[in-house]
Amino acid sequence: MLRQSGIFRSNQAVTDRVMDSNDLERERGITILAKNTALFYHDTKINIVDTPGHSDFGGEVERGLNMVDGVVLLVDASEGPLPQTRYVLQKALRKSLAPIVVLNKIDRQDARPAEVLNEIYDLFIDLDAAEEQLDFPVLYTNAKTGTASLKADEAGTDLGPLFEAILKSIPAPAADADAALQLQVLNLDYSDYLGRIAIGRVFHGRVRLGADVGIAKLDGQMVRTRITKLYTFRGLKREETEEVVAGDIVALAGVEGIQIGETVTDPDNPSVRTPILIDEPTLAMIFTVNTSPLAGREGEFVTSRHLRERLDRELLTNVSIRVEPQESADAFRVLGRGELQLAILIETMRREGYELMVGKPEIVLKIEDGRKMEPQEQVVVDCPEAFVGVVIEKLGARRGEMMQMVNHGSGRVRMEFKIPARGLIGLRGALMTETRGTALLHSLFAGWVPYQGEMAARPTGSLIADRAGTSTTYALNNIQERGTLFMGPGVEMYEGMIVGENAREGDMDVNATKEKKLTNMRASVADEAIRLVPFRAPTLEQALEFIADDEFVEVTPKSLRLRKKILASNRRPKRHKDSQPVGV
Repeated sequence: MLRQSGIFRSNQAVTDRVMDSNDLERERGITILAKNTALFYHDTKINIVDTPGHSDFGGEVERGLNMVDGVVLLVDASEGPLPQTRYVLQKALRKSLAPIVVLNKIDRQDARPAEVLNEIYDLFIDLDAAEEQLDFPVLYTNAKTGTASLKADEAGTDLGPLFEAILKSIPAPAADADAALQLQVLNLDYSDYLGRIAIGRVFHGRVRLGADVGIAKLDGQMVRTRITKLYTFRGLKREETEEVVAGDIVALAGVEGIQIGETVTDPDNPSVRTPILIDEPTLAMIFTVNTSPLAGREGEFVTSRHLRERLDRELLTNVSIRVEPQESADAFRVLGRGELQLAILIETMRREGYELMVGKPEIVLKIEDGRKMEPQEQVVVDCPEAFVGVVIEKLGARRGEMMQMVNHGSGRVRMEFKIPARGLIGLRGALMTETRGTALLHSLFAGWVPYQGEMAARPTGSLIADRAGTSTTYALNNIQERGTLFMGPGVEMYEGMIVGENAREGDMDVNATKEKKLTNMRASVADEAIRLVPFRAPTLEQALEFIADDEFVEVTPKSLRLRKKILASNRRPKRHKDSQPVGV
């Protein structure tokens, strides 16, 4: 759309997924942050907001929908609607936004546009869409070639039909340019030269460069300030301007202390908008200072003050995260929408040079009418037919209830479950192992239900280093028979560090530093070459899923280590009475 609208020069080099500007977004292939751009089509300015699809980043979705008057629902012509499709569409329909349905990847061999369109209609009806919202236009696109058409069996030549559908189906902003100024801040950016930059939509009135305005704070106060820089959007750039009228998206610079949800208005005739409502967090983790013997060697920011300042800065731009202080000044309880959202925050801090430790994810409980309630998730698993039985078994053990199973005849089966949110912790890794990496897992918050009772914990224990030193091939060769290793030889270790997963229940202390003793006695047979089984270095998400209640993940810019909360083996409660040192 940007290229065909003339935003880029014909000889300009443009990267793929140009809206995914964050490194993590490019690496993972997902949208994490909501971003806006603008283009012109036949002298009409079209503001576009790209929102994440995953419900873990719902705070970005809710803010983005406040900027727009309609939505383009992009659905894969083969996969059909997924849980994240349902999540974003549900939010859009509640705000009475006009939808346009786009079936993409229409050129796939397994594309089934007619069936997918019926699934989309069923989804709209299930979400109680209004009658006028059901009368949506449908376009069939191939994003790679940049074509769109109104019929599935006709090839398009360009994206003209999509532009025309946007102009025809999505209404112009219902705004009064002569009314009192009403501009709500919906996103924040930062510049080393300009300071904090507030991005929002002008709902009514006009905003002029140099004008004196009032900021209606969230606590009810009115703070006067002056607009020193004013920008509008064109393509991927911001353009300075003298005035912006109602209906446009604007960026304000030089306004210190402004926060998301606050309203910029006329101080003498204030018109304040309702603050943004954000869904409650459902998952929590403990973030604490790194106290391991190897702390401070790789990170730049290692103290509790650094950790607290970074989390406070995150709260300014991420409205779906909450931070609660703990009894210890070195620990903070961070609450978010899901495991993925918090893992992205940890990875971002790690790349910025922070060292920290994080505990096992835990669900957020609440009390309603004297009953303990827990969050429930709607889970969709897509896997080959051969693994249906093991998937049902794994989710059944986590108190999952099957709601639907569909076989499209392509060799894969899609199953829908309702499961307590705590049942998702560690589920993805278990399914990937059992299905040999072929399962696809999607989840969506489905409300609060009465507490479902205790759930089986991890059936395996940990292999724990019983002394400091450097791991050796000779020692690891003996240890690998006891379970799965997380590291290879030549790794610096400390007492209490987890070197692998025990194949049996309970923890086991091991000596991973033992070396083969050299003597002047000749052996009658030549020594056999030691061959280690390839170790499994866990990713951040896998490490968070693996750890138990008495374990931490140590996160540094260069390393991920798993460790016990209590390092000394003689002070640590044993999880198994038969835990004996191995390799001594």
